[in-house]
Amino acid sequence: MKDYQAQLEKLRTDAAECALIRDLATDKAKRELFDRLTNHLTVLAEHIELAMLQRHKGAGP
Repeated sequence: MKDYQAQLEKLRTDAAECALIRDLATDKAKRELFDRLTNHLTVLAEHIELAMLQRHKGAGP
C-alpha cells in the first residue's frame, strides 16, 4: 500500500507542477501541452486512489 501512496503523491505533485508551468506559459502550444499533461496526471492519480480504496475494501475487517 505504501507503493500506491508514494505513486499517488508523486503524480499529484507532478500534476501541480505541470499546472504551474501551464499557468506561467506565454506560448499557446506550451499552455495546451501542459494542460493536457496536468489532466492526464490527475486522471492517473485518481485511478491509483480508486485502486487503493478498492484494495482497502477487499482487505476488510
